[in-house]
Amino acid sequence: MAITQARYSLLLTSPNPRVGCIITSPDGQVIGQGHTQRAGGPHAEIMALRDAAEKGHAVQGGTAYVTLEPCSHHGRTGPCCDALIAAGIQKVLATHTDPNPLVAGQGFARMQAAGIEVEVLPVNDPLAQQSRELNIGFFSRMIRHQPWVRMKMAASLDGQTALQNGVSQWITAEAARTDGHAWRARACAVLTGIGTVLADNPKLDVRLVDTPRQPHLVVVDSRLETPLDAALFIAGRACFIYAAVQNDDKKAALEARGATVIYLPGQSPGTQNKVDLKAMLRDLAQREINELHVEAGHKLNGSLIREGLVDEFLVYLAPKLLGLGQGMAHFGPLTSLDQALQLEFHSVERIGPDLRLLARPEGRANF
Repeated sequence: MAITQARYSLLLTSPNPRVGCIITSPDGQVIGQGHTQRAGGPHAEIMALRDAAEKGHAVQGGTAYVTLEPCSHHGRTGPCCDALIAAGIQKVLATHTDPNPLVAGQGFARMQAAGIEVEVLPVNDPLAQQSRELNIGFFSRMIRHQPWVRMKMAASLDGQTALQNGVSQWITAEAARTDGHAWRARACAVLTGIGTVLADNPKLDVRLVDTPRQPHLVVVDSRLETPLDAALFIAGRACFIYAAVQNDDKKAALEARGATVIYLPGQSPGTQNKVDLKAMLRDLAQREINELHVEAGHKLNGSLIREGLVDEFLVYLAPKLLGLGQGMAHFGPLTSLDQALQLEFHSVERIGPDLRLLARPEGRANF
């Protein structure tokens, strides 16, 4: 039930983790439930305590089931562990220790010092794994100091994302496009490249599903070629443009449109005119980006794959063959099969007439 509550916050809490909480009475009856609200709003534990109070239930001696360690620090809100202590909760069962170094067991320690019994599920428990998957980006940012990078591609069964003349609308059916917007909505930011901006002039916002917030936009634009009248400039949405070649006049013009321009040129010979993609991910983590959703062309896709920066592939395959066209990613050529990027299928599902594949490099989520 707590994990179900956490799922309700999937599109809501960025950059905070998605957390759910259930409070039961001493005799095991559910008396309160809640999930984390928007950043700056109450966390799951507070919502569950409020729910119990509004229903007239006393929580003293009760148990709190929560999908992440109650926080112990003053961030945008006060410590949830203190709220549980003050409420008289007797036991807390959690799926995970919070990977945030500002918490990292301190919430548990403070509650135990106050006499609360604390139990944490083993990391291989199926419920713990479900909870972690909901927060894979948050765990990535806290542990690896970079976002969880998910690359979305839509292609024909023979791997073509567009015809040779560039036509790509629409290879997949409406259900797959709607599902793609749902994945867009759960991300903290959507990443694209200047090639896509110039070719398609996309908005890259969430339109096909209801969402309480729009993800930020990130553009890899080495030479600052983004047009000032590009459709991607949407009021109220943060836009980060990463460049390599300095052009301060264009930088000022883009920032007048609301963008933030960051120069991150490559540091090794021959890369000074290209954006340092690894450094970009580190910078995005510092900007509290948990999940980065990539929708780019085959060149930028290839660069991200070649540098080993893609954590997950979200691929929609349509039941059609296009023959010669434009592929998913441009990298290689490889000279032997053992050089291939080896993936593991995480899930395979039918979405309307199309297939949705989730695949990850072997062991990528083991951090």
